[in-house]
Amino acid sequence: MGLRLYMPFNSNQKPWGLRWRSSVWFITTVVGFGITTDLLVYSIIIPVLPFQLERLSYHKVSSLTGWLLCAYSAGLVLSTIPIAMHSERYSTRRMPLILGLLALIGSQVMFMEAPNYAIMAVARVLQGISSSMVWIVGLALLCDTTPEKNVGRQLGIAMTGLSVGLLVGSPAGGALYSRFGFRAPFIFGELCAVVDLLLRLLLIERDVALKWGYDPSEPTAVVIMEAPDASSTPEIQLSSIPAAHVHASTDVEINKVERSIASDKSLLPNARKPSISRKSILDSALNRKPTPLLSVIIKLSQSPRALVALTMTFVYGLVQSMQEPSLPLHLQSVWNFNSDRVGLAYLAAVLPALISSPLAGYYVDQAGSDYITCICLILALPWWIVMTLRQSLPLFIFALAAQSFFVSGVVAPVTTELASVSRTMAGVGYAHVYGAFNLAFGIGTAVGPVIGGQIYDHARHGWTAVCCITAALIVVCVTLAFCYTGADPLLAKVLRHHYPIDSIRKNPDEESSSTDNTSRTYIVAGTDFA
Repeated sequence: MGLRLYMPFNSNQKPWGLRWRSSVWFITTVVGFGITTDLLVYSIIIPVLPFQLERLSYHKVSSLTGWLLCAYSAGLVLSTIPIAMHSERYSTRRMPLILGLLALIGSQVMFMEAPNYAIMAVARVLQGISSSMVWIVGLALLCDTTPEKNVGRQLGIAMTGLSVGLLVGSPAGGALYSRFGFRAPFIFGELCAVVDLLLRLLLIERDVALKWGYDPSEPTAVVIMEAPDASSTPEIQLSSIPAAHVHASTDVEINKVERSIASDKSLLPNARKPSISRKSILDSALNRKPTPLLSVIIKLSQSPRALVALTMTFVYGLVQSMQEPSLPLHLQSVWNFNSDRVGLAYLAAVLPALISSPLAGYYVDQAGSDYITCICLILALPWWIVMTLRQSLPLFIFALAAQSFFVSGVVAPVTTELASVSRTMAGVGYAHVYGAFNLAFGIGTAVGPVIGGQIYDHARHGWTAVCCITAALIVVCVTLAFCYTGADPLLAKVLRHHYPIDSIRKNPDEESSSTDNTSRTYIVAGTDFA
């Protein structure tokens, strides 16, 4: 069993635990835990970095700490495009995820034993590269496996890992450092990474499961394998149900081919069994055609839906990271908070996100991303104004938690929107759109702390300025979401309601026909009669 765990799944021996290891819920668990590990490793060392730099006799510790955080973002941003292009060019998600986690473990050891600042910076760059792996390849793998109707729900559940990692990381890092010393937080992060590695080794991609007659995205579409011996080419046959749907993770989407299959073979004595070789299925449905980088960029830039989703991703990263340098100082100056009480305030901000992300993902599948995105943004807006008030600490904490709940609720609709864009664009795969997502988020988190810190230090009312800028950005995002989010944006619905004329149609970017390759569903079916 141990050997079969590490097998690249190219042998003639069926992998053990095929169904549960390739199931949607197991893939969701692996991706969610990977995001948790990524954010935990990112945040667990933040409380201990200044002390270690002082121990190594460095000065201007605050500035040096900021540059180390920037090194992480630099690794994330610079590695995004190569990882996205490589992941879509080759039909594998599992191996990049494993290599990324090995890089994460190595970077943790490097940082823990770093004798100088330069080695620390290199280690943080490697951590950023590893982070790109899970955010790009992991989310693409989840969309590969999940049926389209449940993508929002599964992405929302996986995104809770972001909040869990931040929730555990900083408090655990400070407590472990105080009790066991500098290496303790890194050892804890490495243990979590080892568990994550085991989960990634266990997962089976949908492409591999299809080779053995099982489609995790359509569990009821039973595909029967017949392989007399290992040397022969097995045939895949359909059971006596309607056509089995195989969702191809290809860049060039495949037109639907539908043929009915007689449910009672006894009534058709001369009918041959519908069958197709495994090779022909995989060659036609699972082969990813590489798309030039420039072509991908042009296609994404021509889609208002994609541009708006990426803009909101950038704003989300910017807003979240602008608080990092300014919120603790505001709490200290107004209510005399120490580091422990600031940690409790962050706890109040992170906990609501554990609920909002999966909840928003569920309602995205039910009502669409346009409604949920606009509702979350509108409801988040007033709480940023409330946070400028200084009269009541309980009111401030409640407002902090409320804005976190609604702002975090935007992540699931945005990631679902990007998956929808990928399905409606020939040549643009999931890794491409999530690479762009990672790039936008990485840039936002890189410049956010700098902007927030500079505004707080130089503006007369620094915290009020930060809140007002955030509120203005949310207003911009609400306007863009109202006009462009969704296959049928809210603006178009309102115009059709008040001006029901033929000239007002759905967004032309989303109108397509079967000849435009709009479906990722390839229906394996065939019935020949003698």
